Formats: sequence, structure tokens, C-alpha cells
Amino acid sequence: MLSPTLEQAYTTCEEITRTEARNFYYGIRLLPRDRRAALCAVYALARRVDDIGDGDTDGGALSAEQKRERLAGVRASVATLAAGSDGGDPVLAALADAARRLPIPLDAFGELVDGVERDVDMDETGRGYADFDELVWYCRCVAGSIGRLCLGVFSARPDANGPRYADALGIALQQTNVLRDVREDLTNGRVYLPQDELDRFGVRLRLEDGRLADDAGALSAYVRFACERAQTWYDDGLRLVPLLDRRSAACCLAMSGIYRRLTDRIAADPAAIRDRRLSLSGREKAVVAARALTGRTR
Repeated sequence: MLSPTLEQAYTTCEEITRTEARNFYYGIRLLPRDRRAALCAVYALARRVDDIGDGDTDGGALSAEQKRERLAGVRASVATLAAGSDGGDPVLAALADAARRLPIPLDAFGELVDGVERDVDMDETGRGYADFDELVWYCRCVAGSIGRLCLGVFSARPDANGPRYADALGIALQQTNVLRDVREDLTNGRVYLPQDELDRFGVRLRLEDGRLADDAGALSAYVRFACERAQTWYDDGLRLVPLLDRRSAACCLAMSGIYRRLTDRIAADPAAIRDRRLSLSGREKAVVAARALTGRTR
């Protein structure tokens, strides 16, 4: 039985997840209570790292120096969890308890911080990604790490390839994020699409009257190509599912299924991302989650 303080720490993490994880919570709630609580603790700290990178903390924008300082603080705080020190932070307290119960690879948070530090560097220098290999590195840091953290929470049979599959699934989801958010990222001075591929497709990424330009359909052609490639990463990553028990598999399928369906939608109508941020409706997400319970991947 949890102490009242620890119970409240988990409640805090679940409230953060329910409020902020608009897509992931559809899958997380399919887990048994103890594993749902653990994954909420993982998400709550990951969200904190993301918010620092975007400057969305303490009610105002952070400078690059402040972001780096706070990211370093998160890195240090995770390192102290193994020694049993959470500093009275409810998110860290819940995560420390979850890591004592489950094989959660806490060092993956260091990779998440590495990726977000790369975002801070982009904000300062404008340096994007030269090629897809560089983008994969970033996706592995910010999303493959989450896949491996999730695997630590899931009930899974031992398999040497499990972490690789979880990594690939996270990378697939991040590719969908990148494609969905091209316009929003560009308005914030960030470009994640590999420059050599943009050059090959003849894409000059820019806004015209608030919409992404699509010279002679070049951007649409590139987006279709990138969606098709992302789907191969989903195919690889979903080889994780047979290793999981039913509830963990349902969680995995629901979280990935929402993003995979979004990838299908972007591929079918690339022009839709030119002036808006696409998302599935609440009803569509609920349908994906229900299908996940039956083991359906699409």
C-alpha cells in the first residue's frame, strides 16, 4: 500500500498526463492501474523536459541559457533517483517508486535531454538537419527514448530485440509529428525536414499568405514520400506487440495507431498540412483505442 504522499505524487502525474497527453492517454488508460501510474510518472517528467525546450514553463519564455540550466537540472535529478533522492518533487518521487518496481531504463531520459538540447541549439543557430540520418538521431533521442521507457513499464516477455522495436516505434511516431507540424515549426524558426531531401524534391520551405508554399506540388510529393517511409518504421516497431501481454499490447497499439492513422491522413491529403495542424477527433481516437483492445493495428 502506498503512503499518502506517494499516492498524491502519482495522482499529480496522472493529472498532468490526462491534461497534456491528448493522444497518449487513450492508450495509457488501457493499462492495469499500477502500470498506468508508472507510465504517467514517465510521461510527466518527459513533459517537463519538452516544456523546458519550448520555453513553456513558469508562465513565460525562457532564454537559451535558462533552458540549458533547467535541462541540466533534470539530467542531474534523474541521476540522483538511484540514490533515493527525489528532493520532495512529486513527479520524481513517483518515478523513483516506479523504477524500483519495474525495469524502467532511467538513462533514456538523458537521451531525451540530449534531443531537446538540440532544439535549443536550433533556436540559437537556425541549424537544421542535413540528412535523414541526422533526423533519425534526433527522433531516437526525443521519441525512441520514450519507446524504451514505455517498454520498461509494459509487461513483456524477454527478447533481445524488444528495445530496438520500441525505439523504432518511437522514431516512427516522431516522423509523424515532424510532418504534421511543418508549418507550426517553421513559424517558430525550426525546420526538421532533411535539407538534402528538400533539395532533391525541389522544395523551398516558406510561407505564402500564412500557408506553406507548394511549388508545382513539390512539397506534396515530398510529404507522400516521407509518410511512406514513416510507415516502414511503424511496421518494424510494431513487431514489439507480440512480445507484450494483452493490456500492454493494447496500450502500444492505441498510442501508435492514433499516429499511424494520422500519417495515413497526411499521405492522402498532403495539402492539408499547409495551413493547419492536423489531428484526429476524440471519437476517432476512441475508435482506435477500442480496436487496439482487439489487437488490430489499423
